[in-house]
Amino acid sequence: MQQPSLLYTSKEKSSVLISTLFGYGLDFYNILIISFIMGAIQKSLNISLTEAGVITTVTLAGSVIGGVLFGWLGDRIGRKNSLLWTLGLFSVGAILSAFAWDFNSLLVTRAITGVGLGGEWGAGIVLFNEVWDKNRRGFGSSVIQAASTGGIAAASVVAVWALSSFSPDWGWRIALLTGGSPILLMVYVRFWMPESKLWVEYERMRAAGELPPEKAQAANPLIEIFKGASLRYTVLGFLIVSGYMFAFYAITVFMPGFMRSLGAEAEAIRTITIVFSVALAVAFLVFGWFTDSLGRKVGVVVPTVISIVGFIGIYMAAETTFPGSPFVWSLFGWYVVWGVGQTGAGMFGPWFSELYPVELRASAVSTIYMVGRGIGSIAPFVVPYVAAHNTSGLAGGMMIGLVAALVCAVAALLLPETAGRSFAVIETKARSAA
Repeated sequence: MQQPSLLYTSKEKSSVLISTLFGYGLDFYNILIISFIMGAIQKSLNISLTEAGVITTVTLAGSVIGGVLFGWLGDRIGRKNSLLWTLGLFSVGAILSAFAWDFNSLLVTRAITGVGLGGEWGAGIVLFNEVWDKNRRGFGSSVIQAASTGGIAAASVVAVWALSSFSPDWGWRIALLTGGSPILLMVYVRFWMPESKLWVEYERMRAAGELPPEKAQAANPLIEIFKGASLRYTVLGFLIVSGYMFAFYAITVFMPGFMRSLGAEAEAIRTITIVFSVALAVAFLVFGWFTDSLGRKVGVVVPTVISIVGFIGIYMAAETTFPGSPFVWSLFGWYVVWGVGQTGAGMFGPWFSELYPVELRASAVSTIYMVGRGIGSIAPFVVPYVAAHNTSGLAGGMMIGLVAALVCAVAALLLPETAGRSFAVIETKARSAA
């Protein structure tokens, strides 16, 4: 039974949920907004297509650095303080990037944004899972993950609005300025969101010399997650997330352009993006609701199998031209099926959190997720290469993501089940299977 001193009020739980929802939604908003306005940026700053790709790569590389850094800080200075720093950094980076005057200045400011973005998910999702009811962590984390779809839809809408409402040189700047809104969220987090009581109690025991010898003598958490049983969990976690992310980027980066090549116009693409986002959000909630009783494995493996079916359907419908309406287009239908299969990401937060003890949790969860995302981000480079060396073109290139999805599913089958596991201040360094 959880100690009374570690319980949270309904108000505290609500504040953590609200801040994490907005934080993660704004995370995706900041990542994707630049992809919708990159064409305008290229014309305004005379940036080549290759340089545009470098900016995207540097942003994602920065997020890997941020994930490791702020995950470690989450175990050292607290989940809340780490979240405040990461929100501040990516807000400042987003605002500064709106005033970039050339390729180099945009590269530096987006790198700063990326470092900040990289830490947000780990800090927020670990705190959420330490605060939330153990029997509803899966659903709660899926609700948070569903916020990413809101960020995707908002990025599309704001980009179209900014580019159509302002001059070519100011439209993209206004769009990037909106990415600085997490500064407002910082105020909410600072005054209303609680710190993890598990972490606070652990730190109290550490300062008072009350920890067991093996805990007191433990190395840096970034080293501990690669030792003993934790090593197996960490490696499998990397395979799960990198496989998922590679499959995700293999489709999402190229699908809008692929649909345009088949006759879909900008307005149709926007409609498709919004409908796709809504369908994905609903799928997150539905799958998340059942995973707390069915388990984390089911929550990752079943959606991944659905995504594999979606991959096959997309390939089969790859030569169908746009019929005038997205809702009678088989390619769009299979795209939605594939999207439903992306809901496995809702389990990453609770599953990885339940595998590691409090003193390693932020480092492990954030590092696994962001390093995995970094590995998965090579998909935009691999897909064109495969496309150029097969007779099916881009459709065939995107299918390399199917292999990555299989890796994700197999690795998930090898990770211990943890649904419903209780948290305590003192736990074994790597939690054994339930």
